[in-house]
Amino acid sequence: MDPIRSAWADQQAELASLLDGMADGDWERPTPRCPGWEVRDVVLHLAQTNEMAIGSATHRFDEVLAGLTEGLPAAIDVDAGAAAMVARDHDTPPAEIHERWRLGVGELAAVFDRADLHDRVTWVAGTLSVRTLVTTRLSESWIHTGDVGDAIGAEPAPTDRLEHVARLAWRTLPYAFAKDGRELSGPVEFDLVAPSGAAWRFVPDERAETQVTGSGAQLCQVAARRLDPTDSDLRATGPDGAAVLELVRTYA
Repeated sequence: MDPIRSAWADQQAELASLLDGMADGDWERPTPRCPGWEVRDVVLHLAQTNEMAIGSATHRFDEVLAGLTEGLPAAIDVDAGAAAMVARDHDTPPAEIHERWRLGVGELAAVFDRADLHDRVTWVAGTLSVRTLVTTRLSESWIHTGDVGDAIGAEPAPTDRLEHVARLAWRTLPYAFAKDGRELSGPVEFDLVAPSGAAWRFVPDERAETQVTGSGAQLCQVAARRLDPTDSDLRATGPDGAAVLELVRTYA
């Protein structure tokens, strides 16, 4: 199996191990990292966005999104739209949410297995390759696995599959800057240490003007807005150093 599809599948298995072991009351636990959401809402959000990914990879994104947002007012941004979809279905019984997520993961796995990773598809922020779509789903699944684990006191340790997430954060820096109305002044290099101790180096074609060093797992947490860069061991030098740590992200 291609490494990115394998990493995505491993991440689903990790989350499944948490969900399968939860007691009924765990679904109502608040998630401190997602204020206002319970565990049930986080899993519901993943189920909904997995369905969007199925639509994307099968070239039915607009159709699937229309179905998911039917009856909802137009959202001012992606976050507001996601919150509205979750709020509408919040009262769904946890067992049904769990089954919806499980079935969606199974269908998405089959879709990813059949897809050409180089195919261009529609997603929230525009068009991207299926490979990048798989990576974004890996990233979001990892982020929310941590949210669920944190809420129930069983957060999994980071693994080296986060290399795909860190690379995504590096590659999408221009998008992150543009979303904030800014522009990179020059190329950026990431020189990171994996959970296993391996080196992750993401080097631009041209000489880097800004360099970020430190823990790869912490870089991913910063990009996920789950860790303040000032509380990490990350160090950034160069003209865009502070801005990179402020704006780096792995989601639309």
